[in-house]
Amino acid sequence: MRQVGSVLWPKLRVLQVYGANTGIGKTIFSSILCRAFRRRFKKVHYLKPVSTGPQEEADDRAQPCSDRDIQAAVYDELRSYSTGEDSVAIVETAGGVLSPAPSGNSQADLYRPLRLPVFLVGDHQLGGIGTTISAWESLHIRGYDVQSVALFSEGRYDNHSYLKEYFADRHVHAFSIPPPPERRPDASDDARAMQQYYEASESLQDVTAFTNTFIDAHDKRISNIQSMPAEAVEAIWHPFMQHSERSANTITAIDSAYGDYFQTHTTQQNPSTTSEPAVLKPAFDASASWWTQGLGHGNPDLALTAAHAAGRYGHVMFASAVHEPALRLAQTLLISMGNARLSKVFYTDNGSAGMEVAVKMGIRAAATRYGWDAQKDDIKILGLKNSYHGDTIGTMDASEPSIYNKKEPWYTGRGHWMDFPTVKMSKGEWIIEPVIADEGEVKTFESLDAVFDISSRQTDAKAYRTHLDHDLAELHQKGVKFGALILEPIILGAGGMLFADPLYQRCLVEAARAYDHNPSSNNDPLAWTGMPVVFDEIFTGLYRLGRFSAASFLDVQPDIVANAKLLTGGVLPLCTTTASQSIFEAFLSNDKTDALLHGHSYTAHPIGCSVANKSLEVMAKLQDSADWKGFKGQWQGNEQLSTSAKSKQDEGVWSMWSEAFVKAVSHRSQVDSVFAIGSVLAISLKDADGQGYASKAAWSLRDKLLAGSPGEDWVVHSRVLGNVWYAMGAMTTSRETIQALEERIYNAIE
Repeated sequence: MRQVGSVLWPKLRVLQVYGANTGIGKTIFSSILCRAFRRRFKKVHYLKPVSTGPQEEADDRAQPCSDRDIQAAVYDELRSYSTGEDSVAIVETAGGVLSPAPSGNSQADLYRPLRLPVFLVGDHQLGGIGTTISAWESLHIRGYDVQSVALFSEGRYDNHSYLKEYFADRHVHAFSIPPPPERRPDASDDARAMQQYYEASESLQDVTAFTNTFIDAHDKRISNIQSMPAEAVEAIWHPFMQHSERSANTITAIDSAYGDYFQTHTTQQNPSTTSEPAVLKPAFDASASWWTQGLGHGNPDLALTAAHAAGRYGHVMFASAVHEPALRLAQTLLISMGNARLSKVFYTDNGSAGMEVAVKMGIRAAATRYGWDAQKDDIKILGLKNSYHGDTIGTMDASEPSIYNKKEPWYTGRGHWMDFPTVKMSKGEWIIEPVIADEGEVKTFESLDAVFDISSRQTDAKAYRTHLDHDLAELHQKGVKFGALILEPIILGAGGMLFADPLYQRCLVEAARAYDHNPSSNNDPLAWTGMPVVFDEIFTGLYRLGRFSAASFLDVQPDIVANAKLLTGGVLPLCTTTASQSIFEAFLSNDKTDALLHGHSYTAHPIGCSVANKSLEVMAKLQDSADWKGFKGQWQGNEQLSTSAKSKQDEGVWSMWSEAFVKAVSHRSQVDSVFAIGSVLAISLKDADGQGYASKAAWSLRDKLLAGSPGEDWVVHSRVLGNVWYAMGAMTTSRETIQALEERIYNAIE
């Protein structure tokens, strides 16, 4: 699969000329700039990939139709200019900034993956001030660097005088030049007049100043990119990194991102003998930017939504107030989750904070019902081993001792954590590995759907309940008080990408709800019993696993659920903690100190809520997309989507990663196991020294994919969890992209 990225070569300086409107002199300015650059460089190239208007009037070569074709054609043409000799290329667009490309998308969106520096030709005509500013804002919102705005000086409207001051306040250079002479009836006279005009214009001080500034900016951009890793070593304290192992060589400089790809600085030499090495290389974002990326980097719809909310609200406080984006988002979540228990949405800024609130909710509800005194009683959390719910002190205490928390002086680990059977594919077979390998039988299944067919696994369910009821009964006899059961449904993410048997998790919920210290006489079927059930869907929720809610895989309804990550499509931090009415009522009294006194300055910030609304709206439509139907059809039991399913949540279990690929990887000699579900792929590699977060077994695969092979036009940027290498697509990642990734990954696992 072909992938092009940002255009940046050391000695080829590329400038893109946009126009605020049609008929304002883009081609004239392009010609002037070409002549001005020729005063410094022997080679100056001109390229106009797309024209507007009738085809017979087009002044360029035949046009490919799709955006990807045009992007590849432009990139290849520019690369052919990059011979290692100092030169300049000017790429002229057609029409205005938002004029449609052949695909129907705007030109600003068409060329965005190339991220070329922009020379914007302003509009000198009546209404041109507004047109020029609007064009600049459209480019600015999409992440372009507009280096200069230029237009013809015109005495009647004097647009240039106003625009110079306007853009000076925004640190954008603006200048004007005299307009060209009026067209003359005689062609020869007209040609001579234009020749004289060009000769005079190319040597104007403002034109010369721009060419010098542009060349300096090009060199400075490259210098900044190349120096960032070393500067980061001096100024940045990176997360999840042992800094004794850090150096400039271990830090990737990211210049920008678009779609599924980062634009990263690389020192890899291009094997071509006719081209100089590119400064930037596209790198597939295999970790979905710490699991947040849902709709592609630089998504223009989300960017415009954020800009609108910023313009309408900025941020407004949420105490005793409400605004439409937050209200709409809360209502959407309550409806979309399909959980009749849930009734109230609480907003925080990130997943860890949202889970902190969930812990408070659950423990307070249990303490209130059972009359516990938190100052005297040791109230614990029930959960799974290898769980992870965040880095705040409260959420760390809700997980067993691990590499993440056990060295923190305030960590106490107030909980009891159950071991659990895991789902994986090994040597081409889906298996469920028992809790203790020597004390149980490894079960095999013909398909992933069979693993999730809870109704047909009655024998397993009985064994699980017997085991869980016995363990909880012993804990009850010891007087252990549980304030909540907290689970990451289906996949335990940061703990090592562990795929929990869904039937076991369902049985654990049932057992927890039967663990009643003081059986309530409340007959409300939506009220919690035993202990509140909290689902941490920060990672697994909101279509990550192919469904809106990961709880649907277990066919149980939690009392509290936290969502973040994909909530805003990877644009802004935001988290929701949604609770049942019975949880909410535990905080009701006439005493304010009984309230949930938790909040953040940016609680329910309107920009984040607006983007979340747009993100959920777009993701909901993806369920009917051709790509998703194609993904589903790759999995056994999903060749034809069920027409009798009660909802899209009942259409079976599937993944973006094909079942054939997963099977092939499972047979690789150094692969211990593998699984895929929804957008997630996790490959566990064998490690003779022991597995876990401290393992380095997956480092070589990570580094090999990032380095790529000679001649490849893109690489893979990924993270590892000890011996586990994982990858995931955005919700919008295409089948073509996933298939190309599968080939890269398979070949990299030697």
